[in-house]
Amino acid sequence: MEDDLTLWKNIRNGDTQALKVLHDRYYYQMFLYAIKIYHNQIGLDEAVADCFIKLWTKRSEIVIERSVKSYLFLMLRNGLIDLIRKKTGSILLEVNSLPELPDNESLNEFDHYARLYNALEKLPEQRRRILELAVFESFTYAQIAGKLQISVNTVKTQIGRAYRFLKEELDPKSIQLLFLLKSKFSMI
Repeated sequence: MEDDLTLWKNIRNGDTQALKVLHDRYYYQMFLYAIKIYHNQIGLDEAVADCFIKLWTKRSEIVIERSVKSYLFLMLRNGLIDLIRKKTGSILLEVNSLPELPDNESLNEFDHYARLYNALEKLPEQRRRILELAVFESFTYAQIAGKLQISVNTVKTQIGRAYRFLKEELDPKSIQLLFLLKSKFSMI
């Protein structure tokens, strides 16, 4: 796995595959950061995508010496400020309303959320839906069975398979986030 600065060097040389790797590595983290800051999901995917588009189109002008990840989050922060400015119709923003750049701890947390999200996306649709009902909506096995018109045993089997898959796919910290997500999702 190439480090970010090597990918950046390749992007500067016109390597679209390196841009795709960087996009896949940070898109979900940046999207989660944007949701945390902006709360309104309309246009956030475009704001994140714009960061990668700008990175590509202005690659010959941009100088990144330390952290590509920090640069991307700075670009996103500035894009969110523009989005807020357009929404409010105001050019002036209060200093308190400016989103803070995430620190390393927050970036690591976003990284774990992104890994969890990617792993959940790999689950078969019904298995993912059963797990979401159990974890995010606190449904009992019987309630899930009734809602999806399947047996309770099927629910138990699918949840067991989902957890086994996640244990294989994720590190322990990302798995712990699955159990914490209910409280986090209620904040978003």
